[in-house]
Amino acid sequence: MTPLEMVAVLAAGVAGGGINAIVGNGSLITFPTLLAVGLPPITANVSNNIGLVPGGLTGVMGYRPELKGQRERLLRLAPASVIGSLAGGLLLLTLPESSFNVIVSVLIAMSCALVLIQPRLSSLLAARPGREHGGPWLWLGALAAGAYGGYFGAGQGILVIGLMGIMLDEKLQRINAAKNVLVLLVNFTAAVLYTLVADVDWQAVLLVALGSTVGGFLGARLGRRLPAPFLRGLIVCIGVVAIVKLLAT
Repeated sequence: MTPLEMVAVLAAGVAGGGINAIVGNGSLITFPTLLAVGLPPITANVSNNIGLVPGGLTGVMGYRPELKGQRERLLRLAPASVIGSLAGGLLLLTLPESSFNVIVSVLIAMSCALVLIQPRLSSLLAARPGREHGGPWLWLGALAAGAYGGYFGAGQGILVIGLMGIMLDEKLQRINAAKNVLVLLVNFTAAVLYTLVADVDWQAVLLVALGSTVGGFLGARLGRRLPAPFLRGLIVCIGVVAIVKLLAT
């Protein structure tokens, strides 16, 4: 990379790490940037995934107050995220890329719809048992979201927020904090797999990692202060932008 390209990737890492902490769609900034500086799609995808892991960690640390009391819930969902991530990572390394942008766009659109209707559905489901941990359906949802994230991470945070918002009787900021933990597990699991078997550009990884570390910290500080309606609107807006970007490629 040229010095200007390195600065661009570093800046994209800051923005991506921040958006991941607040919403969970930062790959739609970092991944296209890596493509723009000349990395092949699969190499860009795996390098981007590995580089965003440190930003995910700082995002989780920034949301520690909202994670209080969620330990048992996350321990239930963590295995689903890890297993799903491994399955998605293996699919990425074995399946062709054709038509995937369309599939991802549909999934992001569904995730945005879940986020929009979540308050109404939550009120309708308020009397349903198992709302503390989400029951088997949320576990299966975490498994599917993990597979999606292991394959291509953009939009997985929106999907997880939508699922948890419907299945759990919980405030949006606490859901966002739990989402950060599950997405971190997905990305870390996929990163280990990619490091062992995939073609990784370590210069890109370092730049994205440095940027996302700062961005995750700043994003968590900002995200915790956003009111729920504004955060919900921001999630949907970023999801729409993601769909437009994917369909345009």
